[in-house]
Amino acid sequence: MNDESTRQRLFDQIQTECSGMVDRICFLYSNGSDDQRKDLYQECMLNIWQGLRNFRGDAKLSTWLYRACINTCVTSFRRHSKHNSTLPLEEAIAISADESSRPDELKELYRLIGMLGDIDKAIILMWLDENSYDEISEVTGMARNTVASRIRRIKERLVKLSNS
Repeated sequence: MNDESTRQRLFDQIQTECSGMVDRICFLYSNGSDDQRKDLYQECMLNIWQGLRNFRGDAKLSTWLYRACINTCVTSFRRHSKHNSTLPLEEAIAISADESSRPDELKELYRLIGMLGDIDKAIILMWLDENSYDEISEVTGMARNTVASRIRRIKERLVKLSNS
């Protein structure tokens, strides 16, 4: 995308229509830290802005966004996983207070999803956002039938985790 005004309009559209999706992805990869979620969000938006130069429209915009955000979060996680991942008590208390506005069921679902591996998080998040198996397949590079099987197994695992 060579035209800067078109790139800016598309980026504005993404910020308006897709910020919730980007925030959900960042939330799941932030390990409960609001500061880390905000940092991931900024990093995702920066990578989206830069990546729009190369966006050709071969894939749906939402598919491209998922791929960009998940790659950003996984890369950031790997980069920072070598550092100490403990959370200061004051920050944990602030996060707990901030999350009180979310329904308990939603907090529990996010907690359980947070226990999954990176690929499974991405798959179930896309499924919860009502992406088709074909769209999930395109983002993950897995065959459509593999995606369907993984979703079934992920749902079974989430049920087991919630019952334990």
